Amino acid sequence: MNDKIYNVLFICTGNSARSILAEAIITQLGQGRFRGFSAGSYPRGEVNPLALDLLQSHRHDVSALRSKSWDEFAAPEAPKMDFIFTVCDNAAGEACPAWPGQPLTAHWGFTDPSHVVGDKDTRRKAFSRTYMEIANRIRLFLSLPLEKIDRMSLQSELRKLGEK
Repeated sequence: MNDKIYNVLFICTGNSARSILAEAIITQLGQGRFRGFSAGSYPRGEVNPLALDLLQSHRHDVSALRSKSWDEFAAPEAPKMDFIFTVCDNAAGEACPAWPGQPLTAHWGFTDPSHVVGDKDTRRKAFSRTYMEIANRIRLFLSLPLEKIDRMSLQSELRKLGEK
C-alpha cells in the first residue's frame, strides 16, 4: 500500500472560482491521499461568494480557501507539487514560474462561471455546472493507477483528461 500524499495545484488567472472549486473538490474526493491547492497568476484577492456557497452546500470545508498568487508555490519553502493543472485558457497561455521538483502538468479548461450574466439563479446554475464538470474530471484523475503507470504514460493520460 502506498502512503504517499499527492499535492495538486490548480491554476487560474483570478483564483476566485474554478481553481478554488478544484482545490476543495480534490481535497474532499482524495480522502487524505490528495491535498489540493490553488493559485492565480493575477489573483482577485477574494473568493467568489457563489463558489463558497456552492462548496458549503456540498459539505466542503471552506475555512482555509483564499485567493492567492502562484508565486507562493514557486518559492523554495512551498509544498512540492506532484501535479499542476491549469483550469482556464488564459493561465494555460501564460509563462508560469519554475516549479520546484518536476510536477506533471496538464491543461484542463473549464468555462468560467463568474463571467455568466443574469439573475442569481442563472449564475448559481453556471457554478453548479462547472462544479460537476470539475468533479467528474477529478474523479477520472483519481481513478488512474498512479503507482503502476510510468511518468510518460501518466503525462499522456493527464493531457487526455483535459480533452474530455
